[in-house]
Amino acid sequence: MNDPNDVTRRTVLAGSAAAAGIAATPGMAREPARPRKASSRMTPRMQVSLTVNGQAETLELDPRVTLLDALREHLHLTGTKKGCDHGQCGACTVIVNGRRINSCLTLAVMHEGDEVTTIEGLGSPERLHPMQAAFVKHDGFQCGYCTPGQICSSVAMLGEIKDGIPSHVTEDLNHVAFSESEVRERMSGNICRCAAYPNIIAAIREVQEA
Repeated sequence: MNDPNDVTRRTVLAGSAAAAGIAATPGMAREPARPRKASSRMTPRMQVSLTVNGQAETLELDPRVTLLDALREHLHLTGTKKGCDHGQCGACTVIVNGRRINSCLTLAVMHEGDEVTTIEGLGSPERLHPMQAAFVKHDGFQCGYCTPGQICSSVAMLGEIKDGIPSHVTEDLNHVAFSESEVRERMSGNICRCAAYPNIIAAIREVQEA
């Protein structure tokens, strides 16, 4: 007499065949998954009013929209670039109330009443901002993708030094002065994959001296 606990190849095959037969029996097969119904609740939109490049703007936005996407997708100011979208490259840098920020890391609805300046607001092809002209003169860009963020950051960075805001390399907190080490530290959040850093520093130095 065979031991019931003795598993053989024949018993395994027999069990598999029986399971397949049950699955093929009408009414025993699993019903296909039903598609989920779309949620009837829509994310409420919020109104945000801000001044962009000197012009008053009022937008109706999903509260999850970043300032970067509001500028690019809703106001069509595509000079501000989306690079990493994680605040690590600086391509999206804009100036808000005189200070530079990464626009990909902040929500548009957080800037009610704020003044935002993008690369389009600094100058135009007919009338370049001094920093834009210096970047052209010193070849401070190659592919140009990071350039809007570099220029906005450079302008605001010189404002920080002028206002006496120290950095990690400032030796005398009571006397914040322009230096190449200050520029390198303060601009370290703006990445140039073409490595035009010496030319960028030269452009910034020219504007500072002027």
